Amino acid sequence: MTISQIPSPCYVLEEDLLRKNLTLIKSVKERAGVNIILAFKAFAMWKAFPIIKEYIPHSTASSIFEAQLAYEEMGSPAHTYSPAYTGKDFPIIMKYSSHITFNSLSQFERFYPMIEVAGNRISCGIRINPEYSNVETDLYNPCAPGSRLGVIRSQFLDKLPAGVEGLHFHTHCESSSYDLEKTLIHVEEKFGDFLHQVKWLNMGGGHLMTRKDYDVEHLIGLLQNFKKKYPNLEIILEPGSAFLWQTGFLRSKVVDIVENKGIQTAIVDVSFTCHMPDCLEMPYKPVIRGAHQEPVSGKPTYRIGGNSCLSGDFIGNWSFDEPLKIGDDIIFEDMIHYTIVKTNMFNGIPHPALALLQSDGKLKIYREFGYEDYKNRMS
Repeated sequence: MTISQIPSPCYVLEEDLLRKNLTLIKSVKERAGVNIILAFKAFAMWKAFPIIKEYIPHSTASSIFEAQLAYEEMGSPAHTYSPAYTGKDFPIIMKYSSHITFNSLSQFERFYPMIEVAGNRISCGIRINPEYSNVETDLYNPCAPGSRLGVIRSQFLDKLPAGVEGLHFHTHCESSSYDLEKTLIHVEEKFGDFLHQVKWLNMGGGHLMTRKDYDVEHLIGLLQNFKKKYPNLEIILEPGSAFLWQTGFLRSKVVDIVENKGIQTAIVDVSFTCHMPDCLEMPYKPVIRGAHQEPVSGKPTYRIGGNSCLSGDFIGNWSFDEPLKIGDDIIFEDMIHYTIVKTNMFNGIPHPALALLQSDGKLKIYREFGYEDYKNRMS
């Protein structure tokens, strides 16, 4: 398989790299004696779920659509959490969930009676806010002052409400095991008495255990020791990025090169705002295959511009060993997690195709998008 055989633009998930991550995650799950589940908010390309299910059978959802997708395509009810449920949606959430976590005590008080009346065997939890996170970007910090996410300790009485079987916290973003260790100190300081009252503790996502510098052995030891301290607890982790970290790329092409005030911009057939929004929101600068990540004196240097009409749809600068030409490939690395799930059709720009590069070297096109996909979204 060569790059020229891949349609442009196209997200390409690489099966071998995915299986490498899944093997590590399954090993952590088994060695630590915990439950690790896939977070759909990072990856929901369900045609790849048969591969994931060979290693990890469960998932977490944040909406009625994700919960239904878990039930239908992962083949198991979801661990569901949403900042707010509605009366219209909640019966559907119940249908497709094994665990439901509530963001507030008022939401629990409103909807728990529906679970009791239905007689469903759904395990209910409350999201707690330990008021600590070392996530530096406010957009991704769930414990920033005034956060709407989770219940702080002062809002609880001495006991949890009857019917609460679990607690959930989410304080991490591409974080290390040492970040988790610090978080657990705060969780125990504020909620340690509650940990003996429940059956499970969901430690949320953001545990980037497949990153090369992640201390997997420290994570396993940390989880094992925590379980010894609280033998009543089932420990659950729900990473998203860790499953898909460095498992594929976004193929694009240069369609024009423009110059203004000495700045050259290579315009490509993808858009940062439509196809890589985290690059603008975080923000972060993606790696381009074969390019110098930082400008190199004397080498051809370019901004990369997206093909939407948003003025800020660009990131720069990269240097290349040779001048770019119209038709050249621009390969954005590590573009599977938190990209496909966030794509939009602003300006009527089509989604990139979705594909799997199989272990046998063959490319399997999952889907290509056309005008009808855009038109139906607008109807």
